[in-house]
Amino acid sequence: MPHVFEYALLRAVPRQERGECMNVGVLVYCRDLDFLCAKTYVDGDRLRVLDPHLDVEVLESSLRHLVDSCDGAATAGPVSATTLGQRFRWLTAPRSTIVQTSPAHTGWTDDPSAEVRRLFDALVLPPR
Repeated sequence: MPHVFEYALLRAVPRQERGECMNVGVLVYCRDLDFLCAKTYVDGDRLRVLDPHLDVEVLESSLRHLVDSCDGAATAGPVSATTLGQRFRWLTAPRSTIVQTSPAHTGWTDDPSAEVRRLFDALVLPPR
């Protein structure tokens, strides 16, 4: 039986004043299956087209913190003590930083891990 899942894209926004962005990851949450996962990919060369002065290490560090937050790692700070749903809502809250999220979308799935891979391949990795 399929379960409802939610997902949001993680976007790198090197210069907020320009509003240009590139997808650098995906967040997938499925309450019924107690599932929350983030998968990221940073293509520094493509991002430097948007901002030649982008500090890719800072972006990668921010994304690592976000992945740790999904996993509930102690290094993520107080968010690690919240429920998966609360973490997903916190991670998808609007913000004006180098990492922003798309609005949340929904779907049906039997396998949220497969959805992570499918969405990541289709929406994050460079076109083949």
